[in-house]
Parts: sequence; C-alpha cells; structure tokens
Amino acid sequence: MPRSGVSTEARHALRQLLGDVDRDLATAFRDGADATALARRRAEAVQRIVVHAWTACLGEVEGAALFAVGGFGRGLLFPYSDVDLLVLAERADAARLRALEQYFTTLWDVGLKVGHAVREPAQCRALAAAEASVFTSLLDARRLAGDPALDARLRATVEDPALWPPAAYLAARLAERDARHARFNDSAYNLEPNLKDGPGGLRTLDSLRWLGRRLAHAPDFDAMVAEGLLDPAERDTLARAEATLHRYRFALHLEARRPEERLLFDYQRGLAARLGFEDEHEKNLGVEQFMQGYYRAASQVERLGVQMVERFEEMLEPPAAAQPVGADFLRFGARLAARDPDLFVRRPAALVEAFIARLDEPGIVGFTADTMRRIHQATALHDGALAGDPAVLAAFLRLLRRGAPAVDALWRMNRHGLLAAVIPAFGRVFGRMQYDLFHVYTVDEHTMRVLRNVARFADAEAREAFPLACDIWPTLPTPEVLLLAALFHDIAKGRGGDHSVLGEEEARAFCMRLGLPENDAERVAWLVRWHLLMSTTAQRQDITDPEVVERFAGAVQNRERLGQLYLLTIADIIGTSPKLWNGWKDRLLADLYSATRYALRSDVEPARDAAARVRECQRLALPMLAAEGFAEAAARRLWADFPDASFLRHRPEQIAWQTAAILRAGGATPLVAVHPFSVRGATELFVYTPDRDGLFANITAMLDRLRFSVLEARVLGAANGMALDTFLLLEADGQQPATPARAEELQQRLARALAQPGPVHPTRRSLSRQLRHFQMTPQIGFHPAGSRTQLALVCADHPGLLAAVAQALVDAGVRVHDARIATFGERVEDFFLLSDRHDAPLDAARQERLRRALLLRIGQGRG
Repeated sequence: MPRSGVSTEARHALRQLLGDVDRDLATAFRDGADATALARRRAEAVQRIVVHAWTACLGEVEGAALFAVGGFGRGLLFPYSDVDLLVLAERADAARLRALEQYFTTLWDVGLKVGHAVREPAQCRALAAAEASVFTSLLDARRLAGDPALDARLRATVEDPALWPPAAYLAARLAERDARHARFNDSAYNLEPNLKDGPGGLRTLDSLRWLGRRLAHAPDFDAMVAEGLLDPAERDTLARAEATLHRYRFALHLEARRPEERLLFDYQRGLAARLGFEDEHEKNLGVEQFMQGYYRAASQVERLGVQMVERFEEMLEPPAAAQPVGADFLRFGARLAARDPDLFVRRPAALVEAFIARLDEPGIVGFTADTMRRIHQATALHDGALAGDPAVLAAFLRLLRRGAPAVDALWRMNRHGLLAAVIPAFGRVFGRMQYDLFHVYTVDEHTMRVLRNVARFADAEAREAFPLACDIWPTLPTPEVLLLAALFHDIAKGRGGDHSVLGEEEARAFCMRLGLPENDAERVAWLVRWHLLMSTTAQRQDITDPEVVERFAGAVQNRERLGQLYLLTIADIIGTSPKLWNGWKDRLLADLYSATRYALRSDVEPARDAAARVRECQRLALPMLAAEGFAEAAARRLWADFPDASFLRHRPEQIAWQTAAILRAGGATPLVAVHPFSVRGATELFVYTPDRDGLFANITAMLDRLRFSVLEARVLGAANGMALDTFLLLEADGQQPATPARAEELQQRLARALAQPGPVHPTRRSLSRQLRHFQMTPQIGFHPAGSRTQLALVCADHPGLLAAVAQALVDAGVRVHDARIATFGERVEDFFLLSDRHDAPLDAARQERLRRALLLRIGQGRG
C-alpha cells in the first residue's frame, strides 16, 4: 500500500544532503581526485536518496520495481547528469499511479533532474522488440528497489536470443552510430565537440560494451580481452581515453553549471585553466594543449571503435578457406592475414607491405582480428626503430610511388598508428588543434584530408569540379613528391616559429632517410616551405599586374613546381574547411596558374607595355559588344573617358559587360548592374555614377545590409567625373554567388540607395557567440605603393567590418582605389590601395589620422 511519503522538512534535508555531496565532490575534483571515482560516488549518493524516497512513497510493494537506466544504470553520475529511472509495474491502478506521481515529485523537489518511464513488462518487451534503442537501454538496467521477480523478467527479455539477434543488433547499432555522427559533423575533430555523443565520445565506449555483451557475452573490456576481441594494450588505451573523457566531462559540468556536453568556445579557456594547462608560447596555448588531450582521446576511441566493429563483423561471417596472397599473406574471404604469426616482429617492413597487399588485392575489406592485433603489437614493440629501418622506409617509398591509390593505405596506416611510427613528427601533431575558427580540423586530420583531396585529382569523376587539377595530375613525373609535401606541409605546427621553415627542414631530413633522389627531396622541401605562397599571392596581390605574376614565376622557377604547388594549394584550402572553397577562389588560382605558366615559357617575351595591353583588351571586347548590337564607335567614345587601369585590371568580358550596361542606360545614373555569376567566379557588381567622397562607404554599407561579403573591389574614376566601381561578392550566409532573384534585389535596392543624397548606415548586429571569443587588437600597417599607399589591416572579423572601415576612410579624408578582402575564420586580412583627396600618397600625418579613425571604428588598442 502507498506510504505517507516524504515530508516537506525531509525533502529540505535531502536537498541539503545532495548539495553537500555535490560541493564535496567538486572540492575533491579540484584537489585532483579521479573523475570516474567521483561520478560513482555521486551515483551511490543519489541511489540512497532515490531508494529512500521509493520506500517512503511505495513501501515494500509487490508487482512493481524501480530500475536505474542510462548512465545511472552503469553507476556513473556526473555533476549535472540526468537521473534516468524505469518503473516496471504489473498493473497501474489509481492508487499506485498516485504514489508514483508523489514519488517523482519528491525527487524533483530534492533537486534531482529525473527522466522516467513507467511500463508494464509486456509493454516493455514489445517496445524493446520494436526499437533497438529501447532494447539497448535495458542492457544497463539495474534494479534499485521493489519486486525482485520483475528483475528476473527484465533479464529474460534482455537475454532472449530471438530479440535482436547479433547480426540485426550490430546493424542497428551501426545505423544509430552513423545517424548520431551525422548530427555532430561526422568528425571527432569538430571545433566544439560533443564529449558524449560525438565521434569517439563516451557513447562510442558504451556502444562497444553493448556490442560485446550482445555478440560475445563480454560486457566489459576485460571480458573482451579474455574473448580475444581486444589485446591488453588496446584495453589500456581505451581505459586511459575514457578516464580523460570522464575528467573533461566532470570539469565541463562544473564550468557550465548545467548538463552541458559540448566543449564550446565559451568554456574551453576556463576548462584549460581549471585542469592546469598553461600557455607554453603563442603557438602552443594552454587551451590548445587542453583540446589536444580531448582530440587524442576521442580519436583513439574512434580508431579502436572502427577496428572493434570490424572484429564483430568478422565474428558473424561464415568461415572461409585460406587463399595465398603473395609470399607472406593469406586471404580469408574478404580479410587479409599474415601467414606467419611472427611476421611483423621478425620482419618489420612487412607492416607496410601488409597495407600494400591490402591495396593490391581486390575485394579486401580489412585485416583479420588476429592480424590487426599483431600489427598493433609489433608497432609498439619496434617503437622508434621503424623510423630508421631502411627496409621499412624502402617499403614506404614503394607505397608512395603508387600515387593516388597510396592515399587509402596511408589513411589506414594512420588509423592503426603505423604512420606516426614511420614518421615520428607526424605523431607529435596527432590531435593538435589551433585555437581559431579557420582551422576546423586537427593537424593530423587536416593532413589526411589534404591527401584525400590530392588523390581526387586522379579520379575522372572529379573532372567536372576540378578540370585544371585533373589535367595537371597525369603530367606529374613523381607523384610521391606531392604526397610527401602534403604529409609534411603542416608537420611543424605547435613548435613555435614559422611552421613552413621548420617543416622544410623536417621534410628534407625524412626524404634523405627515405632514399628519395636529392632533386626530388629538394622539391618536397620547397613545396613545404612555400605551400602558402600561391594562396597568399592570389588573395593578397593583384594578379592582373604582370609584375606580380613575374615575381611569383621567379619564385616558382619551373612549370613542374607550379603544377605541384597548384594542386597542393587547392587540396590544402579544401582540407582546411570545406566552406573555404568557392568559384571565386577556383577562378583566382586558375588565373594565376595560367598566367604564371605562360610567364615560365622559355620563348615568352618580356611583359608588354601598358598601352599594348590596353589595346589588346579593347580589341577582344569589341566583338563581344558587336554581338549585342553595339557599334564600335559608341564603345570607343565611352572608352575615351575610361582610365587605362580599367583595361589593365579587368578581363575583356568584364569590359564588354560594363560598356554594354552604360550604353543601354543612355546616360541615366546611378547605374547599378549585377551579374549573378561572372567570369571571375563570383557575383559581380558594377556601379557607374557621378563620383563623390563617401561613395565607397555607402556601397559597402548597403552590401552589408543585404548580407553580401565583398571579396574584391576596384574603385576607378573616369575622366568625365564618373565613378567606375566594381565589386566581387558572395552571399555572407553560405559564401555562394547570388541567385538571379537576389541579384535583382541587390540591383534595385542599391540603385535606390545611391539615388538619395545622404549617407547609408550599416545595420548594427551583435557578434556571434563564437566570434566573441576571438577578438584581437587591430594590426595596421602602411606601405608605399607607387603613387598610392597600401593599407594592410589585420583584425578580428565582425558584422559590418568592411562598412566600418569604409566609414573610417571617409572620416580620415582618404580615397580607396583597390581593396582585396580575405577572411580566415575569425581573422580578417584586408589590403587597400589609398590616396588622399588630391590623389597623392598618404603622408605621415594622414596615416596617423586614418589609424586613429580605424581604431575608433573597429576596435580600441594600438595598431
């Protein structure tokens, strides 16, 4: 029969008790106590409260029982974890329902966040049969109080072989894993990872235990060792990783003061300090070391999780007869095995050869569980010796010389820890992150993605997306040079100093050990040293200027290097973040490649003078205009007022489009023309209107209002006093060219705004949650640039930044003639060509005035 329940005074006392327990556990954690032990202590304390309240509200009831499920069922409760409960009841009469309602209310009143379900045993079985997630939750169910007979019934449900047999349960768990990972960006390397549900998180460890229990009657990692599913070293790796994840989760709950499972930027610095991580230098911050601890633990769990799934799949496969694969390996169905159990110990080079054999043998999906284990054991046994073993290095070079197919083998070697054993420097960047919004992957994951991107250029299916890259790839005489450059391009990150310079030394030394010909070793070293050159040249300089192209060609020196650098640059950009690649960058890099390749021809003449280039641009534009019905005489009359810079800095297609727009307008201004997807790979905006100070600021303010990002701006003046302003744009949300509808909206709204005499003010928007954590003092530099002054501005991104810079230029009485805008995550690197209002370079006083105006508009501090 229902009891009297828990009095108000008793509830207050229990709430106080729970608070005391939580404060004691937090103090113990700060003093260095083990997080797993503390989570168990909290679960034990909560269990005493939960059972006490059950007894007070329901008594020694028959036909009903209380079970802990979820983390509580596993005996772990972190500071703000939910308390998940299941009540099994034979019948649910009104009196029992009232008692249960009183019971759960009591638990909420004492401060427990309870998740609960009340079910009849038959209903529970039916749900478990229908949904694998319900069945899985019952695997962790632990009776706390009530009728023991219901415990036996629940155990019978869980152990029924007809309910989710091994093959069906494995398939269901894998489907759930894939869906869960898709929700968390399908990567253990997310910048704000989920400790619980992300790839390599605590849920992965739980899943391995559930699979072990259902498929092999091995409910924990010790039992899996006994069953031969894990070796002791792998068990210890999982245990250490789990301890790290538990420690981070306990700290995260305390830092967030709520059941937060995501390592958000809001908490990362505080957590690093709480756990004792300190800045070593600006290239190895405490927060980066803290996150490296997470990424290493999560990636180890994810790697072993993938291998464990392969072993479970192998368990369920029918036995297969052995088939020879070369002298050292056998094939069992779709899995590869070593003939000699001691092969990898006796002959270390066979470790690499195993991955070559897997690459060459069609239909192979993996290694046998025993061979996987022996690969790990031999790799650990040989330790640092593999990096200096001539036979191992010779096998590694044979693999690299396979070209694009070698990338799959390199990826698998990384999964098994072998790549870091062959290249120890790669092991040092394992889990290495950079605390910014630009690099969305750890260095090792980024490197693997760069290699995969390089391999795509050998795939015919990639031709539509990367036609030039697919043309270049077959011309490379030594693809291993590019693969090695991709492997080493970021290998020195986190050491302090210039990672390109340090990486060059690392790459050269490894290539010499590898036995690469000296010329090829120098090519690898050069690519590592200058892997950012093409990207920075294209995005920061005017590649329509022959002098820029000549300087770049002089640095590259030959067409083979140029092709390798082009492929590495594209692969690096896409591998840094998929959001970085767009049609504008594609066109920009292709243009620089083509111009440089032409400049590197042995028979090329010196750069033509400006007048010749102007005439050539006009000659090519005239037929395009004629095709649209415009007379040559009308075009030439208009061009008489155009500055030479229009023809020197624009393609003929752009000149023809601008000229046609002006002629169609018949003198009406302001003229605003928008090409949704121009020849430059972005949306092109052209403004033709009487020039006036503040025009650039008004245009950028309106673009900001309409949520467009400016990639490039050319601000020119015609001899008749008209402005010839061109902007390359992408949508701020999505970084894609505008749709025709959006282009029309831009044309109409900007035209209306420019027709008004007053200034256009940008919309005020607050910083995003992520950007708030990455603000910096602006860096402002001025450099002579012929008849102009170049402004180099490096600062933190924020909404309306370019519009604010443009207003600062107005404040300082400065004109802008060219702007190149580059955003790298939270960091902006903008370059402007400026003059005063008399078209003279900025003197020191004007530079200082502009510096102050910029700091006032975009951030305080000293430049």
